[in-house]
Amino acid sequence: MKTALFPGSFNPFTRGHQDIVARGLRLFDRIIIGVGRNTAKNPHDNADERAAAIAELYAAEPRVAVQVYDVLTVDFARAVGADVVLRGVRNTADFEYERQMADVNRLIGGLETVCLFAAPDKVEISSSLVRELQAFGKDVSDYLPSAGDVSAGD
Repeated sequence: MKTALFPGSFNPFTRGHQDIVARGLRLFDRIIIGVGRNTAKNPHDNADERAAAIAELYAAEPRVAVQVYDVLTVDFARAVGADVVLRGVRNTADFEYERQMADVNRLIGGLETVCLFAAPDKVEISSSLVRELQAFGKDVSDYLPSAGDVSAGD
């Protein structure tokens, strides 16, 4: 059984993230969505709330699990038995960052990374964009999944 770890802050979890999970389920038997907790950045980190909301989205999908973590991704992957790290790439800036992280994860933990390119209709969706729009009171519902939207292999 091949298990992928899909790590991130997911603040918030977007339709772009949802798409990576759906497509990842075509490649892997199981996906663990690892919600990173970074108290150094934000002492009021609500990773547990984000994880609970994501878990609710995938409640009917037994091949998806959600866990919060606060260690190096490579160590968390090892602890949960992940074979690879799954990441999404939207643009060249994402690619360069993900390549660096993949290199480090391979060097320090022997962990491979699989990157999926963002679907063309989701390439502009980012958590930062959604947070900024929310801060200005804009409707972001088009960018966020609801429980009815989540199905494996979309």
